Amino acid sequence: MYAKYLKRIMDFILSLSAIVILSPLLLLLTLIGAIKMKGNPFFTQERPGCHEKVFKLIKFRTMTNDKDKDGTLLPDEFRLNAYGKFLRSTSLDELPELFNILAGHMSIVGPRPLLVRYLPWYTEEQSHRHDVRPGLTGYAQAHGRNAVNWDDKFAMDLKYVERITFIGDLRIIVDTVKAVVKREGINSDTSVTMESFVDYCVELGRKPRNS
Repeated sequence: MYAKYLKRIMDFILSLSAIVILSPLLLLLTLIGAIKMKGNPFFTQERPGCHEKVFKLIKFRTMTNDKDKDGTLLPDEFRLNAYGKFLRSTSLDELPELFNILAGHMSIVGPRPLLVRYLPWYTEEQSHRHDVRPGLTGYAQAHGRNAVNWDDKFAMDLKYVERITFIGDLRIIVDTVKAVVKREGINSDTSVTMESFVDYCVELGRKPRNS
């Protein structure tokens, strides 16, 4: 009952309420972001949602568009400025996703929406993370975030998909708040951002499905 009907109703009500309450903060971050990022403060990207239906995710931009002399974007660690690090460490960069939740593309709790190009690289079992709406936060985000390797992250996602309950969602939200306050798992062990799942698979000698 909760997963099939009540969860979406609660997502709509809570996301709308949060947008109204946080509208001054959203406006302030939009203005500061436009200055710090020297232009558009928003980052949009296509992501696979429920049943792999692609939607456009929106976040606050955390990396500049600085390029080298050849016009190529600089590595992530050079484009992630102090303001971007602050947004990530506090998870404020995720706030615009409230509009994705309101529109029904996402849920408050669920597996995080990843890149479209990862789709062929999931195992048959891992692809079931798309049986539900992706979330603003999820079990993996509350228990390791980017410091957890891909296989462990997906195992957590599948564990969540198999049993969605109101109490479980509430615990994930509380644990997420704790992780944000402690600023845990923001970066992976080897990068300022999570390593590419494709690179991870190639390194392990895996191949995409139907290859």
